[in-house]
Amino acid sequence: MALADPAGCAKGSEDSSPFPDIIELNVGGQVYITRHPTLVSVPGSLLWEMFTQKNSRSLARDSKGRFFVDRDGFLFRYILDYLRDRQLVLPEHFPERGRLQREAEFFVLPELVKLLAPKLSEQNSLGDDPCQSDPEELSPSADAARGLTPAAAALPGAASSGAEGRRAGFITIGYRGSYTLGRDSQTDAKFRRVARIMVCGKTSLAKEVFGDTLNESRDPDRPPERYTSRYYLKFTFLEQAFDKLADAGFHMVACNSTGTCAFAHEQTDDRIWTSYTEYVFYRE
Repeated sequence: MALADPAGCAKGSEDSSPFPDIIELNVGGQVYITRHPTLVSVPGSLLWEMFTQKNSRSLARDSKGRFFVDRDGFLFRYILDYLRDRQLVLPEHFPERGRLQREAEFFVLPELVKLLAPKLSEQNSLGDDPCQSDPEELSPSADAARGLTPAAAALPGAASSGAEGRRAGFITIGYRGSYTLGRDSQTDAKFRRVARIMVCGKTSLAKEVFGDTLNESRDPDRPPERYTSRYYLKFTFLEQAFDKLADAGFHMVACNSTGTCAFAHEQTDDRIWTSYTEYVFYRE
């Protein structure tokens, strides 16, 4: 009589689990491949609840049979990294910390939520170190001047008008454009609309001038005394930007533009040119 194979018995017990050791996930359109022990490594989490069931048929799947989770596919990579080694490692200047904290709350990972909670400090809202490229922030005289400004403004007659209390500084407006120039030099160039207007300068000045029309999603939580080149405007009309700068007391002091020929049309001799233009504004 043949003896039972111990290995076969062990294999049979393992096959009783409805989940394979290697699991494919589709999270918001992003495909991840990981091991089953990784997904259930935090007891009580949402993934633990999903992948410890006795029947996997209740879980949603995509057209290729992968388990589907309707969440942010890009941010899930950090969730998966945390499940692997219980550490939070994010890139420098990570702009989506708040959204990742929301994902951690959804997946019921309380320890990760604590790690993502903002740590406030006296200098910066997120505890960043002072930027060495901003000499004004490290200057004691600048700190003293900022400390005296509110007190001086409170004295009677210290500022006879709002313009006298405004700070001096530069703001640079830049944009990329393209235009078509035909063979005939007398033919008017056909300009295409401006895709995006970028704002460079001190954060406090940019927010003062452009307010809600300033898109801050690319440079969040930047202290007001830092310089930025990552802001852009929600509108695409240069005249509108110039009007806002003029209303805030700024004057154009310089302009620079460069142009390169991108390519020529095959059927005609029209050439497509691309350009980058900057306008520098200053307020005394």
